[in-house]
Amino acid sequence: MVLVYVDDLIICGNNHDSIQCFKDYLSRRFRMKDLGKLKYFLGVEVARSSTGIFLYQPKYALDIISEVGLLGVKSVSTPLEQNHHLGLANGELLANPDCYRWLVGHLIYLCFTKLELSYCVHVLSQFMQQQ
Repeated sequence: MVLVYVDDLIICGNNHDSIQCFKDYLSRRFRMKDLGKLKYFLGVEVARSSTGIFLYQPKYALDIISEVGLLGVKSVSTPLEQNHHLGLANGELLANPDCYRWLVGHLIYLCFTKLELSYCVHVLSQFMQQQ
């Protein structure tokens, strides 16, 4: 006997009848629960409008800010020039590089909905293996 466990599954498409037929098939084959329209999935919130859907991650971003202890600080504009190369530092490496890797990993996932962060996070991610 093979036991397969699927925690979450998103079914989407343009044809409501086909989607319903597929969900009926799945419910006959597996024990499942239909949670209705998608609102939140893997840290991504979904908003609907007449023109389509909008994906955003405000709770995920706030969780990152809170975790690193920056909740309540004032924001400032710190643009990073394209093709900017960070200089090599001759100092000591971080005592706990796992914190840096954790932060960069979370920022990479945040880039899913915040594309304007992509370049800066890309530059930071180049140093993950150095630490």
